[in-house]
Amino acid sequence: MIKLIDDRDLARSLRTDVRAGLTAAPKQLPPKYFYDARGSELFEEITRLPEYYPTRTERAILTRRAPDIARITEAKTLVELGSGSSEKTRLLLDAMLGHGTLGSFVPLDVSEAALAGAVTALNHTYPGLTVSGVVGDFVEHLSYLPEGDNRVVAFLGGTLGNLEPAERAGFLAGLRAVLQDGEWLLLGADLVKDPAVLVPAYDDAAGVTADFNRNVLRVINRELGGDFDPDAFEHVALWDPDREWIEMRLRSRAAQSARIRDLDLTVGFAAGEELRTEVSAKFRQEGLAAELAAAGLTLRHWWTDPRNWFGVALAQA
Repeated sequence: MIKLIDDRDLARSLRTDVRAGLTAAPKQLPPKYFYDARGSELFEEITRLPEYYPTRTERAILTRRAPDIARITEAKTLVELGSGSSEKTRLLLDAMLGHGTLGSFVPLDVSEAALAGAVTALNHTYPGLTVSGVVGDFVEHLSYLPEGDNRVVAFLGGTLGNLEPAERAGFLAGLRAVLQDGEWLLLGADLVKDPAVLVPAYDDAAGVTADFNRNVLRVINRELGGDFDPDAFEHVALWDPDREWIEMRLRSRAAQSARIRDLDLTVGFAAGEELRTEVSAKFRQEGLAAELAAAGLTLRHWWTDPRNWFGVALAQA
């Protein structure tokens, strides 16, 4: 296991991001702080909800196309960014190992615990595969990825959409810088569609996403000595037709303030004031191809589902 960050790094990042985000106008927080142990459990629950189509739609595409991906890329090394439990990646591993070219798998994730569990499970399931976990941030630590032979970098789940346009450009350029000519990026991208389908995916009837959204306040309470009352905030999911993204927000139900002891910070909220916790951009094939091209990556193959709800792009450096 390669460790590029540890608990002290994560604690410093949390302090910096929370102070900056809660003193900004408008207030905002990065979505990565949803994902403590409880947040990860909630997200797994979200992926099984009837309203939340992205996970099962992407999985169906990969189930059908993984043999094609293995044949086209002839991958010897598979790298996965933000791997988590690496469940969907097993479809790729099975296909690439079946094709006879794959020798190593490099999962990268910010959570050492999740990564350790995944590596242990994968070593058991694939005893002939070299699995080398990297504890790191997929934005900050691309340049530290282990070199491999004919690599495919997988970035699945539509996570690219959590980055704003300038951040996406920087991320894609940084990824291109570490890829050798001819190496590959396999990218999952949620597509623009009817808001009547999009919005419920982020505001489900059972309230699981609302609980997930409020979890960022519980993380601040536990890690930084905050006294937020999560129930004093309403979950909001909005479609922005101009930016073509979903915004998740927490809306203060009344005028209130919260104290964050470890930052020596008191944060006031007006009644109805909103705290943005996530953006989730939705893509069109031509727009995504242009973003990839601007970073030096050429879209070679594009696969989607019968409803054109989710896309899987295979781009080459």
